[in-house]
Amino acid sequence: MPNTKIKVLYTIPNFDTAGSGKVVYDLVKSLDASRFEPAIAVEHSKGHFFKEVEQLGVTIYIQPVSASYRPYLSLYRRIKKIASFIKKHQFDVVHSWHWSSDWTEVLGAKLGGAKFVYTKKAMSWGNKHWKIRSYLSDFIVTINPEMKSFFPYKKQQKLIPLGIDTSYYNPKLFKKNQDTDNFEIVTVANLVPVKGIETLIGAIKELADNSIILKIIGDTRNPYADQLKKLSVSLNLEKQIFFLGNKNDIRPYVANADLYVIPTLDIGRKEGFGVALIEAMSLGVPVLGSKTSGIKYILEDYQEHLFKPGDIKDLGIKIIHVKSKSNSEREKIGLEFRKFCKKNFSIEKFIEEHEDLYQKLVDR
Repeated sequence: MPNTKIKVLYTIPNFDTAGSGKVVYDLVKSLDASRFEPAIAVEHSKGHFFKEVEQLGVTIYIQPVSASYRPYLSLYRRIKKIASFIKKHQFDVVHSWHWSSDWTEVLGAKLGGAKFVYTKKAMSWGNKHWKIRSYLSDFIVTINPEMKSFFPYKKQQKLIPLGIDTSYYNPKLFKKNQDTDNFEIVTVANLVPVKGIETLIGAIKELADNSIILKIIGDTRNPYADQLKKLSVSLNLEKQIFFLGNKNDIRPYVANADLYVIPTLDIGRKEGFGVALIEAMSLGVPVLGSKTSGIKYILEDYQEHLFKPGDIKDLGIKIIHVKSKSNSEREKIGLEFRKFCKKNFSIEKFIEEHEDLYQKLVDR
């Protein structure tokens, strides 16, 4: 019998950091195997998380699916190579999780006979390449409502918020250590300047409370992380601020925290969504987030848990407000957040939306 399954190719630059890689992992793992045949194209096999993706047992191609624009005279030949790859493996849909505005990927997919969809992940916009990529795409998935304004004339778009496995991010899987007088704050981030970690460090200094401990999870092998470490030393906070580096499993650290903070600044790429934020909420932890893009979308119904981006004083006030509550009160807040996540950001809803999208693209 001929293969009637819909063949979906997910393209992503790498699996070095969780982020989008974890979302692609969940999609590949959870698609209905009786209807879909997923595969992945990635530029290299570096990173621990790549090994986890390999264990899914799906076909992974170590191959770029975009080409440099110049020289323009030979651009078509380079795009043709991408198209040949798509056509050879008879992919029905190419779903891009690339962060960039590159449009050679969409041309390669369409010349290869596949429908092309991309998920808009960050708030960067404005250059002509984004507009070309969006115009050529068969469909665009947005992850927060603000993104709709990027494509005012594009009917083929839909808001599909990212989803997580709430059974995996479950506080019942972890025992909270309450045998301490410390108030523990955790943040998880790809340590780049837009994440605004210095705002959080500044707020802790401003509060002058030695019982407040901050644990920062994220790759520290970069200049921004070095700046943050120097800042902590200059503020005499070495005994309160700890840089833990990357962790394969962030759940035990977040689940044990009294508060999770995401202090992204309202500049540049901003925060398209904030997966780590809903992971913390699903783990039953009280959260605070800066009032920017995807964060304010997630916390729209919880305005008291938002603070002005980059405002050390405002964040400090919000931290004290959470710290002043009893353990049982914070637990109640966390459980309310978990309930909210299960209703609005579950992996089941996320997968169903994508399966419907792929089916409609192929039928059309």
